[in-house]
Amino acid sequence: MSRILVVDDEARMAGLIRMELEEHAHSVSTAGDGAMALELVGRNDFDLVLTDLRMPGMDGLTLLKAVKEQSPETAVVLMTAYASAQTAVSAMKEGAYDYLIKPFEMDELLIMVERIDSQQRLLLENTQLRENLGAGEVSILGESEAMREVFELVGKVADQDATVLIEGESGTGKELIARSIHAASHRAGSPFVVVNCAAIPDTLIESELFGHEKGAFTGADRKKLGRFELADGGTVFLDEISELSGQAQVKLLRVLQERTVERLGGGVETIRIDVRVLAATNRNLQEQVSRGGFREDFFYRLNVFPIHLPPLRERAGDIPLLAGHFASSNGAGGIAPDAVKILQQYRWPGNVRELENVIERAAILAGPGEEITTRFISHLEAIPESDEGAPRVTIPEGGVDMEDLEKQHILEALRKSEGNKSEAARLLHMSRRRLYSRMQHHDIEY
Repeated sequence: MSRILVVDDEARMAGLIRMELEEHAHSVSTAGDGAMALELVGRNDFDLVLTDLRMPGMDGLTLLKAVKEQSPETAVVLMTAYASAQTAVSAMKEGAYDYLIKPFEMDELLIMVERIDSQQRLLLENTQLRENLGAGEVSILGESEAMREVFELVGKVADQDATVLIEGESGTGKELIARSIHAASHRAGSPFVVVNCAAIPDTLIESELFGHEKGAFTGADRKKLGRFELADGGTVFLDEISELSGQAQVKLLRVLQERTVERLGGGVETIRIDVRVLAATNRNLQEQVSRGGFREDFFYRLNVFPIHLPPLRERAGDIPLLAGHFASSNGAGGIAPDAVKILQQYRWPGNVRELENVIERAAILAGPGEEITTRFISHLEAIPESDEGAPRVTIPEGGVDMEDLEKQHILEALRKSEGNKSEAARLLHMSRRRLYSRMQHHDIEY
């Protein structure tokens, strides 16, 4: 929902716009002239000021300048029936977001409001991120040699526009590294748009990434901007990139090469974009390429600047620092040395995310201000310190049917999760999309 001020000396026009916007859950105020508008801007926080260009007294351009002086973060859109190239240039120079030519379709206005709302939400997230970094909050903690190498790579590539491929197991902090790269770049003041490739069905991925025109397909009752358009000037983070279908890979390859997108149903119209791409995967894409599961040309386009995040078991020296940080964040009074030793011996299949969850649980059990002792993490003690003490798998004389073994594991995970596919996928350490694919392969209905 956006907070919008409509400024127009034609009360009927202002009323129609207000009615349309309120029907779409926006909060709307109106003003009949520039002076009244400035008074309202001084008393309220508006996301958007939609103003007529020609009004008696203060015109729209003068109001635009005054609003930007008083509230720089407020977007201003001009409405005019007398648009010209000079008007547009003047408006943009003074900081206008865009302008609408009267008469305009209400759908056109709603699309613009949606775009402003999305961009301002993303800008707010980025502002908060920069404030956190400026206040000394560290998004990625680590003093190990492996993490120092990661930080060095981040520092070198952050202010470049090179595509970065971040590889690492689930829970190692790939999105935090991506956000750190964006926050340290010249794009930090522009949107950081996250796309979870595994969470978007194949049938919707093109619409989500590139947008669609009204009527492009059944149910497309309005034009929708894609993630790349919303991120214009900023960064798109493609998480779980390995889960993209071959068709989507082809489409994205062209975007990376041409720096243009085409909305579904938009004919031959191309839209030029200025976007940096960061991608992440918990799989070995090089191996997927060799098996034919990932396009080679797309891989090389993504793999311009690879960064590998080590699993937590390979940086056990960072565990005391991380655990202490999470304990403090959750109000605990530190961690006992013998408890830290147990944490360092554990194998951490879920990596830093799992460590954070374990410490949060332990802090709740211990109580505010209390030290986390071994009894609050006793469920971790059964994990051996190394593979030497781990149980060995025995293969029977007749061999193993891996297809049947996989099917049985999937059925057991579904049983344990009571049919919850997301939980079952977590137990099996695979994406939900891959779980559905393997269920279909084994003809499992649950």
